[in-house]
Amino acid sequence: MSQHTAEHPAFALRRVVVTGSAGFIGSHLSHALVRGGARVVGVDRRDPGTEAVASANLAELRDRPEYVHVTADLLDCPIEPMLIDADVLFHLAGVPGVRSSWGPRFGDYLASNVLATHRVLEACARIGLPRVVVASSSSVYGSTDGAASVETDRPQPASPYAVTKLAEEQLCLAHAGKRGGPSVVALRYFTVYGPRQRSDMFIHRALQAALTGQRLRLYGDGHQRRDFTYIEDAVTATIAAGVIPTAHGPVNVGGGATASLLEVINIASSLVGRDIQLDRDLARSGDVITTRADLGRAHEALGWQPRVGLHSGMRAHMEVLASQHPSLSRAA
Repeated sequence: MSQHTAEHPAFALRRVVVTGSAGFIGSHLSHALVRGGARVVGVDRRDPGTEAVASANLAELRDRPEYVHVTADLLDCPIEPMLIDADVLFHLAGVPGVRSSWGPRFGDYLASNVLATHRVLEACARIGLPRVVVASSSSVYGSTDGAASVETDRPQPASPYAVTKLAEEQLCLAHAGKRGGPSVVALRYFTVYGPRQRSDMFIHRALQAALTGQRLRLYGDGHQRRDFTYIEDAVTATIAAGVIPTAHGPVNVGGGATASLLEVINIASSLVGRDIQLDRDLARSGDVITTRADLGRAHEALGWQPRVGLHSGMRAHMEVLASQHPSLSRAA
């Protein structure tokens, strides 16, 4: 990690809580916080003792005394004891993904992203926790004209998932405006990728296809453009949101440039030295044509800007993926 809490010594974190700590961003964040000198209570309903992905994501923290894992569901567990004496709550727990939010799982999205968040914010108010950083999403913007999205733009969520993320961040900001509520920063992440990314995400699937020779399913024509954000950059922004006391409200976290899905495929092919064979399919409901972040507020409020370009980030992602799965042999 190139940046962490040591860059903000006046606001060093002593004890923090990370919900969703067994997930992609949560596990990277927890590790960075521990390395920065904080004691971390990680909360996740996935048990690393029995759940393979959670176990792999938390492997680097397993023997660190500064990290304590709590397997619990925020919908019904006691929350206040975990928050006592914490400087910051990083609330990353929730159900991700656009596609399955259209179906019968919407109740789980609503429960995890909205109802559980309400319980968490009520607990924060009761014990007087000063700062909450909540994971929002670029999906709250919906379809755009291709211009960079600014935090003051009118949200137009295009999927049930995006609706719950907008409701979640607005709920947190409502609690922030209530007497006794914490200050809140809602980070609108733009397509975060890197080692431990979910296996259904596009960069992971493209790299896996390049490494294995398996065919890659492409939804739409591939000209959809995304603002891809490398995990180290996302973590650095997240920590800054926790330690800079003047930061508040929604803040975009993006990679600083856009790339099409076809460009991602070409990068994956060039990194591995193998062409990727495509299975083309119809575009999926809720997938927007372009995401692009205006990073002015991130720079002003957090003193942050991304440092890792897409090619470099994908190379690092690919190398870790190949090393963790010896069966994924690179082409000569």
